[in-house]
Amino acid sequence: MRKLLHCFYIPLRRILVLSFALANMSHVVPLVHVRALVHHTATSPSRVRPLPASSSSSAYKYRPRLVTVNGLSTDRKMEAIDAAKLRSDFLKVLRSRRSAEVPLSMKPGKPVLDPLFQETPRPNFSEAMSSCPKADIPNLKDLLKEENFYLITESGEQGCLPVLILSMKSNCQRRPAVVFLHSTNKCKEWLRPLLEAYASRGYVAVAIDSRYHGERASTKTTYRDALVSAWKKGDTMPFLFDTVWDLIKLADYLSRREDIDPSRIGITGESLGGMHAWLAAAVETRYAVVAPIIGVQGFRWALDHDKWQARVDSIRAVFEEARIDLGKNAIDKEVVEKVWDRIAPGLASEFDSPYTIPIIAPRPLLILNGEEDPRCPIEGLEVPKSRATKAYEEAHCPDNFQLIAQPGIGHQMTSLMVKQASNWFDRFLK
Repeated sequence: MRKLLHCFYIPLRRILVLSFALANMSHVVPLVHVRALVHHTATSPSRVRPLPASSSSSAYKYRPRLVTVNGLSTDRKMEAIDAAKLRSDFLKVLRSRRSAEVPLSMKPGKPVLDPLFQETPRPNFSEAMSSCPKADIPNLKDLLKEENFYLITESGEQGCLPVLILSMKSNCQRRPAVVFLHSTNKCKEWLRPLLEAYASRGYVAVAIDSRYHGERASTKTTYRDALVSAWKKGDTMPFLFDTVWDLIKLADYLSRREDIDPSRIGITGESLGGMHAWLAAAVETRYAVVAPIIGVQGFRWALDHDKWQARVDSIRAVFEEARIDLGKNAIDKEVVEKVWDRIAPGLASEFDSPYTIPIIAPRPLLILNGEEDPRCPIEGLEVPKSRATKAYEEAHCPDNFQLIAQPGIGHQMTSLMVKQASNWFDRFLK
């Protein structure tokens, strides 16, 4: 009976969400106008407005079974309370280094003909992305609708979020959407093969430039310089957290589009983008299906087991600067811990994977890693996996969680991973 009920869970939830949405159409902001969009997590308490039907209160909310023993509830209820507190605490950290908050708005953009990559040599082809399942449609490119615009997520230069969306012109119905997030030093245009493949299969495919990347960068050292500046000044969080803020705002926008089913928004990304996807899904429950690729890791575990070197090497400049400032001859555990605490407070403690992965339950979560990945050591995911498995079991949907480590693969997104993520989204969003 439990399995039978689970089979009807997602379809029934979609019907309920759609019914509520139809009854509240006055809250949907038409896309033909540029209007201010205000999210419940991005305003002060005095400015909070009622949540629309697509909000986190209606999509995949974790409602664990409450068991009472001798008049006292078990820790299953506490898990739900802890999830709410963790999200609240995370939002407080995200808000702590914002420039002035402004109503979410948008302005038109143009296609980027010569995107900036902060790496040499410039990448030009991804076999993994090109292997993504794609509908066999003649003249597909002519049938695609491309949108380029900016969302204003906060004041200041980095508050201008570049967005690229591909979808099929002929489809006027509400569709599922998937947000794609690029890896370090790349940009949203790099993800076009994935966007085209998903759009051909009926998705609204969305990509953004993360902070200090793509259109938000001016030189090949913009991201590196931002990390060093964050260490020096402590006024921004360019490693992960600032982009997570943007992704909360992006969920505001996507949930109000007339061509997107707000209960069917997925999120995925590679490496840096995988970390963005994981943390955004933890704090923002409107991301209904999640598939981070080579991104999920245990930051505290790596510190405690002397496995932090590969992750540090990926953004080494900020750690070298910290080493000098701390009077050290070499980068060591103390340097690494101080950098994480400075540029991403809580990343190696309360917001690390053992705590933020389980609270994604019961939303479908597929973690794809390489078994030999030194940046995301698989041993460091034993506790997150165990806790997530328990959370999904208690939510009566154990099949909604998988962690797959591809044998013989290091820090690399493979064709197999791309196809597994694609199948995951088709399974839960269509």
